[in-house]
Amino acid sequence: MSARLPTVAQLQAGVSADQAAELFDSLPAVQVEEILGRWHGSEVPTGHPMDGLLEVSGWYGKEFVDAERVHPLLFGTPGSLYAVHPKRLPLMSIVAAGDRLPRWLPPGGRSAFRALRTGKYRARLRRVEYRGVVSTAMIYDDLPIIDTFRKLDDDVLLGAMDLRGVEAPYFFLLERDC
Repeated sequence: MSARLPTVAQLQAGVSADQAAELFDSLPAVQVEEILGRWHGSEVPTGHPMDGLLEVSGWYGKEFVDAERVHPLLFGTPGSLYAVHPKRLPLMSIVAAGDRLPRWLPPGGRSAFRALRTGKYRARLRRVEYRGVVSTAMIYDDLPIIDTFRKLDDDVLLGAMDLRGVEAPYFFLLERDC
């Protein structure tokens, strides 16, 4: 990556896994208080086995109410967003699908995710050391996943999903919604 930071559009168009990791490592840490609110997410395609999952599923983003109350998976559109229980998604099967992933959807398509709705918060925020820097991370309650965040700017975060059993991180963006 050059000394100048890439734009959101450039990252959404895709970069190599090495470029995404280099950018992530160059960014400053964030505090819990800096990320509270609702965020709209998008993928940073890097050739990761999960590339395509967020777009095809209709994932909207995340909501951080405070350190103890986090909705890690919001689906839908503004005005009709709903939280989904992550444990009820067949995540490891999806990752194992590899190059078949972009065609994966549950029976019933995107609307099937409504059956997985939850009103409970399913993650927490903590300060965690990841790749040599202590920053805010979201820890899922029921899955072996930690999403660590770094600041691209005040309204854009670069996230790295660390999923047990998957060697490389999965990179994604969060843009402040409210």
